Amino acid sequence: MRYASDASMSRSAVALTAVLAGALGVACAKSASVMPVMGSQSNSNRALPSWLLGVWRREWIERGGVRTSPYIVRYLQTPELFADVRLPIDRPKFLHARSFTELTDGELRILAKQRGFIGRTTIEGLVSTWHHELDFQPPDPEADIGRIERKGTGRMYEHGLDGSFTEAWVSLTSGDNRFLAVRVERAGRLDQILLVAGDYFFYGRNRAKDLPAAASLDSLIATTRATRSQIIAYLDCELSVGRIRGSSTSWEVQYSTLPWREARELDFVGRIKTGGSVGGLAPLVEPGEIWTVPVNTLSSEDLILLFAS
Repeated sequence: MRYASDASMSRSAVALTAVLAGALGVACAKSASVMPVMGSQSNSNRALPSWLLGVWRREWIERGGVRTSPYIVRYLQTPELFADVRLPIDRPKFLHARSFTELTDGELRILAKQRGFIGRTTIEGLVSTWHHELDFQPPDPEADIGRIERKGTGRMYEHGLDGSFTEAWVSLTSGDNRFLAVRVERAGRLDQILLVAGDYFFYGRNRAKDLPAAASLDSLIATTRATRSQIIAYLDCELSVGRIRGSSTSWEVQYSTLPWREARELDFVGRIKTGGSVGGLAPLVEPGEIWTVPVNTLSSEDLILLFAS
């Protein structure tokens, strides 16, 4: 995936239907719902190649014959939806902080260097387009397009269509055809999303308001002469990736745009219970939210194991 300043569904969707306060329909200030959604692909959107699915780590990016690796990059791809997070390789862990309030102004500016995005992937031939719905940086007006090339099992290159860059990627898991996406909207806007590929997860939480157009967060902060509270509002967007099992903590965040989330359990999964009447899920829905499950290749038994409390 090309980022301007960096390199620049499923078997069928599971529909959950439930409404709080006895009202069906669009959520409003005093109602919340889990609405049905059907995963579909338009005629112009071919199915993604199976080898592209899963979780990938970027090894390097090459521009002008020079290879560098300035970011820790993780990319999760389901049969339709994707997520990507890019943390500067030299970003401190900020172990002293548990919130923005415990960071200095200079440390806040370090977080402004982070990148990431969530959205939908389409493909024509070997040309992929990653349609961003949530961006950590201000939205880029240029399309995120690249030509993908398989380089043997578990490896791929992504090339800029103009030949300006090449990225090398290594697979961490294929996902073993175990994919899930749980989406939460508020006021017609993506608020939270959870993607699962095998034993890996990616969680995104949107900021309260979309960022205005700007070349970067640094540029936005400078041109708006942002106050400390405004800077925190700009940065308050969580993109977290981690493992569901395999460590001392289940659903452990490994990398996050909010450093204090790392090495901790993902709170969001506490809102997802099993045993619901449709799809086996019973989310704890808050007023104003609409929940959907646009991607699901898991069995009911898989869901019970995934979200067992």
